[in-house]
Amino acid sequence: NMVMSFRVSDLQMLLGFVGRSKSGLKHELVTRALQLVQFDCSPEVFKKIKELYETRYAKKSSEVAQPQPQQHRSPEALSIHSSYDRGSTVARTSISTTNIDYPALYGKYLNGLGRLPPKVTKPEVRLVKLPFYTTLDELLKPTELVPQNNEKLQESPCIFALTPRQVELIRNSRELQPGVKSVQVVLRICYTDTSSPQEDQYPPNIAVKVNHSYCSVPGYYPSNKPGVEPKRPCRPINLTHLMYLSAATNRITVTWGNYGKSYSVGLYLVRQMTSAELLQRLKTIGIKHPELCKALVKEKLRLDPDSEIATTGVRVSLICPLVKMRLSVPCRAETCAHLQCFDAVFYLQMNEKKPTWMCPVCDKPAPYDQLIIDGLLSKILTECEDADEIEYLVDGSWCPIRAEKERSCSPQCPILVLGSSDVNGLLPTPNGNGENGKATADVVDLTLDSSSSEEEEEEDEEDDDDDEGPQPKRRCSYEKGLVSAC
Repeated sequence: NMVMSFRVSDLQMLLGFVGRSKSGLKHELVTRALQLVQFDCSPEVFKKIKELYETRYAKKSSEVAQPQPQQHRSPEALSIHSSYDRGSTVARTSISTTNIDYPALYGKYLNGLGRLPPKVTKPEVRLVKLPFYTTLDELLKPTELVPQNNEKLQESPCIFALTPRQVELIRNSRELQPGVKSVQVVLRICYTDTSSPQEDQYPPNIAVKVNHSYCSVPGYYPSNKPGVEPKRPCRPINLTHLMYLSAATNRITVTWGNYGKSYSVGLYLVRQMTSAELLQRLKTIGIKHPELCKALVKEKLRLDPDSEIATTGVRVSLICPLVKMRLSVPCRAETCAHLQCFDAVFYLQMNEKKPTWMCPVCDKPAPYDQLIIDGLLSKILTECEDADEIEYLVDGSWCPIRAEKERSCSPQCPILVLGSSDVNGLLPTPNGNGENGKATADVVDLTLDSSSSEEEEEEDEEDDDDDEGPQPKRRCSYEKGLVSAC
């Protein structure tokens, strides 16, 4: 009954106190407040409801206690007011009509809302912004998972409802793939650390149940290295396909392992982006003017008076270090100290599948909001199509570096003496010594063939056989009556 009598401002204060959404019409706010009382009414929430209720009716009592100017009333009006006064005697007994400090009273209750006692505001847990997710609404602020007992496996329930506007956004959104909407309700989990924005981090043994079905959670990356624990990609968990897209409430139960570390969970309505959309946004707002890039080149090559070595130029490759292909959209982070670029198309596609956001050139962080497109190198790519490398000069100009063709030169061969030779193919020297009294190396005549020398040797052997004469044939003796096989 106390919640039903609240005004819109009271309902918004109550829902804001527990971190619920405060947007919507009055009947939506009442529905959320009643669900809060029914399913998650902690002592702090009940105390807040009682405080708001007492604040509101204390305001009414103060208005009744104010002196009213004397007016002539008709008997009917007197009877109506007397009956009203009799019905409100309980409210008027709380504040006496005498000795009322009106300035103090109106200072305590401002615009009908009680000034709550000052609370020590704790710093809130913040999550890092994800380039592929644009936050539309915050359904549940990051709330710490509090263990209820000493068991290792804990369960933490959460109940919430979507507004008609949020349901309409989900239903009218386009599909990224069959069954996956671009507008989603996602669950994000991180460490309970308020010192800096936190990245998504899952607790051990995590399981998420939406209404009556378990939601799939990203698994571990396989590891081939022995003794190395497999890593798990911690990303926002999409709950949309298991939710009731109506006025009904949704119940989410997070099961997690209690091993000493503290975790917080938050619910968000987001719009998931693609790498093509991020590339288009980068082309719209992230192109650096060629003159600014030229000034950066001059700054890099400026002569340092304290240095004994003068840099006259720096080479930049037109090949992407990620895919070893020619650059199409040259990109780098503003925090990088090098002039070498990588291809923004492939960089965004790789981070869409496995977000690391590390520069492939210097291996330092290169988040999306720090990426720029090099306007000077984009211009060079259109003008220089027959080179894979350029060199920036001191004055900011550039020149292409083309690969020099290898000169084909025939090796120097030893001079062979072609002339008469003996049977073995060696040219004898008359004295056995060459010029200057040095021994002369044997010279091989390449015009001779080993097969021809062998044939000559065979012919000589046949001639020797002919000189000796034909050998007599051997007669085979056989008996009479038998036919010879010769």
